[in-house]
Amino acid sequence: MTPTLSARGLVKRYGHVTAIDGADFDLLPGEVLAVVGDNGAGKSSMIKALSGALVPDAGEIQVDGETVHFRTPIDARRYGIETVYQDLALSPAQDIASNMFLGREIRRRGVLGLVRKLDTAKMRAEAQRVLDELDIKIKSITQPVETLSGGQRQGVAVARAAAFGTKAVIMDEPTAALGVAESARVLALIDRIRQRGLPVVLISHNMPHVFDIADRIHVHRLGRRVALVSPKTTSMNEVVGLITGALEVDENGDVVESAVSRGLSA
Repeated sequence: MTPTLSARGLVKRYGHVTAIDGADFDLLPGEVLAVVGDNGAGKSSMIKALSGALVPDAGEIQVDGETVHFRTPIDARRYGIETVYQDLALSPAQDIASNMFLGREIRRRGVLGLVRKLDTAKMRAEAQRVLDELDIKIKSITQPVETLSGGQRQGVAVARAAAFGTKAVIMDEPTAALGVAESARVLALIDRIRQRGLPVVLISHNMPHVFDIADRIHVHRLGRRVALVSPKTTSMNEVVGLITGALEVDENGDVVESAVSRGLSA
């Protein structure tokens, strides 16, 4: 199966610091791929390279097997890759429809379009359609975003990504600041996006959430992928061991004690 989004040998250095050290990445069609790793592991830098926010020094990125060169996030968007960052990039004072079409506003046709008149009715109708399709409950499409709960704001940001993403949606810690009930709603939203056939990259430190929603788990350590495992055959403790370096994956794909751990216990 050709990955929807993939990378080989990505490298990014900042002086003497290597943030990405020959990293590989593979996102398959229709899956939720969780990316996990300790702070400073380089996973954020790799995701920034895949979303166009960072230009790697070396390596190759492909979309549907075609080599691409992202210089900005706009380049990634042109290929159908949308990213939901932790800060959500929403304008609190504007309404939901305006936020969903932020930077991609629909203009009226004819003379009014020439004077840059916005087609507010069309944007609101389209925004409502996407929210309904994803079963995101909002009282009114005309509500300012600042009146929404944290989970609802996350839903608006995700709906925007799902509305314009055709290849992949990347989500950076989408449940980090949410309570139990709102986190559950966000995970259900991710599942609905997967059901639409749009693959999702989920960056998360929350292991129960990862094991609840992910089809595969990409473990990142020291700037590169050290394991790609299934939550069906790998335990939560084993994934934590892979993150810390206490465990590793051998040539047969089995999770075993790492060489470093064996040396310390010898």
